[in-house]
Amino acid sequence: MSGRIPQYFIDDLLDRLDIVEVIDRRVPLKKSGRNYTACCPFHDEKTPSFSVNQEKQFYHCFGCGAAGNAIGFLMDYERQDFPRAIESLADSAGLEVPREASVFHEDTQNKKNIYTILEKAADYYRDQLKKHPNKQIAIGYLKNRGLSGEITRDFDIGYAPPGWDNLLKALGNSQEDRQLLIDGGMLIEKEGENKLYDRFRDRIIFPIRDNRGRVIAFGGRVLGDDKPKYLNSPETPIFHKSKELYGLYQSRKSNRQLLRLLIVEGYMDVVALAQHGITWSAATLGTATSTEHLVRVFRQCPEVVFCFDGDEAGRKAAVRALESALPAMEDGRLARFLFLPQGEDPDSMVRRIGATDFTRLVNKAVPLEDYLFDSQSANLNLETLDGRARLSTLAAPLINKLPDGVFKKLMMKSLAERSGLTVDDLSDILASHQAKPSEDKKPATNNAHDNQPVAQPRKRQAQQNEAESTRNPVLYAIALLLHEPKAASHIETRYDLSTHKDPRAPLLSAMLDLLHKRPDSTPAMLIGHWYGEPWGEVLQQLLQFDQIIPGDDINQELTDTLELLERQKINEQLDGELSSFIEKGLNQLNDTEKLRFNELFQEKQRINNKQSQN
Repeated sequence: MSGRIPQYFIDDLLDRLDIVEVIDRRVPLKKSGRNYTACCPFHDEKTPSFSVNQEKQFYHCFGCGAAGNAIGFLMDYERQDFPRAIESLADSAGLEVPREASVFHEDTQNKKNIYTILEKAADYYRDQLKKHPNKQIAIGYLKNRGLSGEITRDFDIGYAPPGWDNLLKALGNSQEDRQLLIDGGMLIEKEGENKLYDRFRDRIIFPIRDNRGRVIAFGGRVLGDDKPKYLNSPETPIFHKSKELYGLYQSRKSNRQLLRLLIVEGYMDVVALAQHGITWSAATLGTATSTEHLVRVFRQCPEVVFCFDGDEAGRKAAVRALESALPAMEDGRLARFLFLPQGEDPDSMVRRIGATDFTRLVNKAVPLEDYLFDSQSANLNLETLDGRARLSTLAAPLINKLPDGVFKKLMMKSLAERSGLTVDDLSDILASHQAKPSEDKKPATNNAHDNQPVAQPRKRQAQQNEAESTRNPVLYAIALLLHEPKAASHIETRYDLSTHKDPRAPLLSAMLDLLHKRPDSTPAMLIGHWYGEPWGEVLQQLLQFDQIIPGDDINQELTDTLELLERQKINEQLDGELSSFIEKGLNQLNDTEKLRFNELFQEKQRINNKQSQN
């Protein structure tokens, strides 16, 4: 039966289940103190690091970082999708899974309507490039970048003219259409003023298409030097940056059989390469290359070549791409790394040397296996025992991320040859690394808002996340609520977190709202509520931080943390008002302004004194 599974049923199911029983039927558990333990079913290990907390109904592996509730375990262990995992657990609990067919239909229809209005928006921008009075400025920019009319047509490039409401006037003819434009990320609502305005203004427009060729979002490039230089659509019901690549649809369309894909960083790189006959490139959309990107690409072609600038930023991006690629490298798949000279990008390079020589560069790109060993052995002297030992401790955990198969075995064998160790010795190193993370590992993390596997050994990342959680009041408050949801019932004041700069503040606000509505929620239910979403990733990472949660008086700890956030917000507002007076010049203030300045200054001192006392 089609339809979405209602959230109330998922919560009720998790409340009825015992995660210990669910896991014990598949992986035998042993009681160890308050928790249950076993060797982790998700990676090879000799000593148990997989822990199940019956009280909070979640599991966590201290070795590989796997964590979640009963639903997540079943999805990972039995490779089931979310609805099938729910059905399996419901069947074991003797429950029938209800479906919200009407809601499912409404959601599907709304998405179809968003696709339709975004296609109209693409037509509108394309039309403006032909007809707008300022079209010559936009056309001149494209010509200066070396783009032909044909390539502009093939990529549906358009123009968003100056002005605040051009698209709104053209397509927002009804309340329904205006709402679709808002849902599709094309209009921005000005809070408190009931006003709408266009997201893209005075920019070259690049429609972003999905695998089926539907317009799902847009990218805009300024014509001058304004900031930001590139602007992307926000996340919407049909657009998720961590899953999409600009130009992948055109690459598939241009090649009957796509044998390899060159992954670059910008729209103009993709378009310029295509104009020169290199019709097999795609660009990330303001995020690091993710495992999810690569899984999608490898379904369509067997080889990926990452292209980076040769500067320090390019090297760091390459390390992130390497670590994202490893989990997707099943046997038969290839990944290579191309570094351009400093100051060059694919756009400038292909214009300077031409398509033939550029293709030769791509053909000479460094294979993943060589880049992995080269990057990890940088600054190491492999002629010494210490150098080879350090290479082993750095490279073995990365190789361990590879899917089981021939390639993984060959990589371990290659590491053994380089280090002078046996494969069994390396297995012991891995077991030791999982039990006690290396302090020498250089941090290399993915973008925090990408919903992807952590881009370094997970225990090391967990330590960094734990440290951030103790310093960051937003994360600390989220962790407190996750480990003790009932603490929310003691919060009587409604805190406004909408203006807080931390991107996770909306999650904290949403958790407080949810727990006021459903005070009996458990940690497992909170994980289930946001499962599969970026916020769900944040919660899963915070699951493991039992040690930062105080043993008693969590209610007061949460209250104090929320009051700290409130003081921070007021402080920022005071700073803004005080700065405006200071910029004007204190000697230039009239009596009313001086009085106001003194009031603000005293209020700031009062808040700071209270904060220092706490």
